[in-house]
Amino acid sequence: MFTVYEPFNLADFEVQRAQIKPLVSSLRFANVLIDTIFYDVNAFHRAMKIDGLDVTIHAPRDSCAQFARALQEVDLGALANPEGAIVIVDASATPHIQCFFDVSEFLGAKDGVSRIDSISVSGVGSSALGSAALAWNVSRAMGKPVAGIVPGYGLADVVQQALGGFFGFGLFTYWMKQPLQNTLAVLVPGAASVGRSLVATVPGTKTAATEAPVFQHGSGSSDVLHYILKHTDHIRTLVGHSKGALVIENAIAEQKEETLRRLKILTFACSIREQPAVGEYEQYLGIIDALGLLGSAGNRPEHAVPTWHSTNSEMPLTMHVATLAHP
Repeated sequence: MFTVYEPFNLADFEVQRAQIKPLVSSLRFANVLIDTIFYDVNAFHRAMKIDGLDVTIHAPRDSCAQFARALQEVDLGALANPEGAIVIVDASATPHIQCFFDVSEFLGAKDGVSRIDSISVSGVGSSALGSAALAWNVSRAMGKPVAGIVPGYGLADVVQQALGGFFGFGLFTYWMKQPLQNTLAVLVPGAASVGRSLVATVPGTKTAATEAPVFQHGSGSSDVLHYILKHTDHIRTLVGHSKGALVIENAIAEQKEETLRRLKILTFACSIREQPAVGEYEQYLGIIDALGLLGSAGNRPEHAVPTWHSTNSEMPLTMHVATLAHP
């Protein structure tokens, strides 16, 4: 009697999206907790409670409502959603917060990108809470609405940040993000799609042969910002904290000179290489910020300040973005 063995199907052994998403979400939850240290979360939350939160949602899915409730109630479970978003934060007028989960819709909506001329980017592992708190501080400083990019958080981020020593940082491994994502997109496409919903809405986004998204400018946030800058003509100010500064550095690469000339770039806790064509740089680096010094890779800031890596105004020796970003 002969036994016939079926040939191996490699797809049977692939780590699937349903298996990896709970892990990535739980690790994103750790980033939410870290954000309470490194961003002005307590001040932001108090302002929301005092004023009441008026939230407008732009996307046809349940996660949008969860996102809105998360910002209102500081629901850490919903804030741990790894998929990414764009939030418009206005510290001086309602609706205080608008959420977009689709880049094309953000660009096309009457109350989308046309409302803003400034974009902030928090550290790549940051949660919705940290991203909104940073955008809130920038909005307070500038007296107008600011769009904040909530970074997607996927398997490539987990690997990269684990190699960096702990979650949320590991700046010296930032350059690994794109090759990691591209490799995972080929080997485990189901898992590689976790945390990439926002970047997948970028028109013409690049994918591997497996149809899993891959990066073109170093990270999903850089791809999103690069596309926004390329398809709008009124963005004037970019603000980045920590890895968010590196997101900006990658996003402005290969932009037209006329786009670069109109930009003012502010960075906090990480200095980037300055392109001569950019209109203006204002970079702030703490003299007691080991993480920022490491991530800056020798790039010199315009301002050395007596601070460490945090922007939480309620802690000592931190960067007060709402003051430093004032025009």
